[in-house]
Amino acid sequence: HFLTLKKKTLLLTDICQGALGDCWLLAAIASLTLNEKLLHRVVPHGQSFQDDYAGIFHFQFWQFGEWVDIVIDDRLPVKDGELMFVHSAEGNEFWSALIEKAYAKLNGSYEALSGGSTTEGFEDFTGGVSEMYELRKPPRDLYRIISKALERGSLLGCSIDITSTFDMEAVTFKKLVKGHAYSVTGLRQVNFRGDLERLIRIRNPWGQVEWTGAWSDNSSEWDEIDPTEREDLCLQMEDGEFWMSFKEFLRQFSRLEICNLTPDALSDDGLSHWNTIQFHGSWRRGSTAGGCRNHPNTFWINPQYKITLLEEDDDPEDDEVACSFLVALLQKDRRRYRRQGQDMHTIGFAVYEVRTEQGCQNVHLKKNFFLSHSSCARSETFINLREVSARLRLPPGEYLIVPSTFEPSKEADFVLRVFTEKQSETEELDDEISADLEEEEITEDDIDDSFKSMFAQLAGEDMEISVHELRTILNRVVLRRMTFIFLFLEHSYDQSIYSNVQSKDGSARLGLVEFQILWNKIRKWLVIYRQFDLDKSGTMSSYEMRLAVESAGFKLNNRLNQILVARYAENEVIDFDNFICCLVKLEAMFRSFQQLDKEGSGEVEMNITEVIYIIYHSSSHGTLSVLLIC
Repeated sequence: HFLTLKKKTLLLTDICQGALGDCWLLAAIASLTLNEKLLHRVVPHGQSFQDDYAGIFHFQFWQFGEWVDIVIDDRLPVKDGELMFVHSAEGNEFWSALIEKAYAKLNGSYEALSGGSTTEGFEDFTGGVSEMYELRKPPRDLYRIISKALERGSLLGCSIDITSTFDMEAVTFKKLVKGHAYSVTGLRQVNFRGDLERLIRIRNPWGQVEWTGAWSDNSSEWDEIDPTEREDLCLQMEDGEFWMSFKEFLRQFSRLEICNLTPDALSDDGLSHWNTIQFHGSWRRGSTAGGCRNHPNTFWINPQYKITLLEEDDDPEDDEVACSFLVALLQKDRRRYRRQGQDMHTIGFAVYEVRTEQGCQNVHLKKNFFLSHSSCARSETFINLREVSARLRLPPGEYLIVPSTFEPSKEADFVLRVFTEKQSETEELDDEISADLEEEEITEDDIDDSFKSMFAQLAGEDMEISVHELRTILNRVVLRRMTFIFLFLEHSYDQSIYSNVQSKDGSARLGLVEFQILWNKIRKWLVIYRQFDLDKSGTMSSYEMRLAVESAGFKLNNRLNQILVARYAENEVIDFDNFICCLVKLEAMFRSFQQLDKEGSGEVEMNITEVIYIIYHSSSHGTLSVLLIC
């Protein structure tokens, strides 16, 4: 028994499905054998059970923008002396079983490989980008598309839809399997009864159960073509590979998947060179997982990406002024979470035209924009596949791409890839981090007598308030003057309000003016909180947190908003005490940074002492720290 990496070719008969429901993966592996260069990217040269054998093998897979090396040992799962999962027809070839094991390690387990789309395997073996065609309404030039794809070395797969779970892997009367992944391995035209007959070659990863209709292995049609052509088409009985007419293919199968190996393979001719850019992003519950356009109150919080199409296509046969580009949205690592009961989310994207007068430079567009604008393009559907893609043609201009899950509050990481034929500019559209820290100038003459009288009673003879006295005052006196009653200082983490407050001179005590400024801040923040407590429940939706924080003078990007919601929200709700704690901490951190950023450049170089200072003095359990009261 050996790992046949020294053969001139690795054969399709080396791939037969076992007990695991990963026909989609084996269909991808089968297509991989048709391109030796691609195959040896995944299965590197020089590995065998003889020369320099060390009991390990390594394989390479594309994962979300980079190639990763996976190392495995030589142990394979068996039952009664037979390989349980993928195996070769002869029983002495193990390269396909080892690929399957390495891919299972990449995804966390063999179990994670059960069920999937062939395009997943295609992309992880090539780093290419996939497209899907519904064969119930195929493009007119589909035969040419398939022919060009095979010529370019693209990987192709097809399948038959099921109507219920009972249809899964049900065999039709002509021996096609529903809900099963097949590989497309070739096209051919033959002379048949005086006409050219278009044929397509397909392979079942089971290594058996083949099509029994016209042009199958034993059909009479083969007797009516030239023997040389028949021999050239390499008919073999029960090897899992079969021919059928292209018309029959369109009738019998539901879906075709094509993985283009490089951006250039997307072009219909040799005139264009495609440019590629990719972004890594995430949807987080309560902050950036807004769902699709059906949820207008939260859709705007999804990550946003702007693409500027600058030049129209070079297509002499097309008079339309348009720019071609392809958008591919891929959700990351979902197979790893299957053991926790999670699976692929239903994902898609929408594209909006953004005119330059909208002034959307470095600004995350808000709800009103989407309420007053319709999308100009979108993914064909929202679907629970790892990747959704669409080829688009739009006039030159600025456009906004909004990737999302179908429902809000679904968490996942994603990769957004954009392929453009001509020059373009693509960037994430996000708010620049900034803070409008008001320097409130108040003298004792500006403070009314009633407030002075109250302060004198609370402060005592020294006319200063310590941190412990501040807690008592805010709970007993200040909050009673508010029309909203919030017991927002009863929890242990509310120490952050005190730990981030100190007087102008850096002491741990507040004078009259400083206490007045603090009171003004809390009163201002209460007004903001009421404004965004839309249902008047005394709590605020975490999806409104971004706007509420912005109203308080802080502009934060997606990443920081995700952190704030994760820290201060519970069940997508933020109460007043957490809102106040958040604003106090933000102001403390911004002021700490501004003290270090002497030149106002937005960047500082810190030594270890300064790092400890800014972390410790803005933490919720530190001592009295940075100057909040100005």
